[in-house]
Amino acid sequence: MAAYVIANFELRDPEGIKEYSRQVLATIEKYGGRYLVRVGAAEILEGDFVPNRVVVLEFPSVERAKEWYSSPEYRPLIELRQRASHCDAFMVAGV
Repeated sequence: MAAYVIANFELRDPEGIKEYSRQVLATIEKYGGRYLVRVGAAEILEGDFVPNRVVVLEFPSVERAKEWYSSPEYRPLIELRQRASHCDAFMVAGV
């Protein structure tokens, strides 16, 4: 069953995020993931959620998504991302 990692970024340092952006795709692909949405335009249909830079990743399973997030390849990138942005992220299992 597929898993989806959904993140909403508030970019604080455009220069600082560049190194993260250069490296992150290889880590996602290594764990079988792919981008479904990469900073796409968002339109509020209902509720109070405020989208900024929305990203949706698809992984083959919850296990693979968790492996990616805690992987030695991705851990240093989290620090880069956190210095350059604020991020709210969560994972959902598909049906």
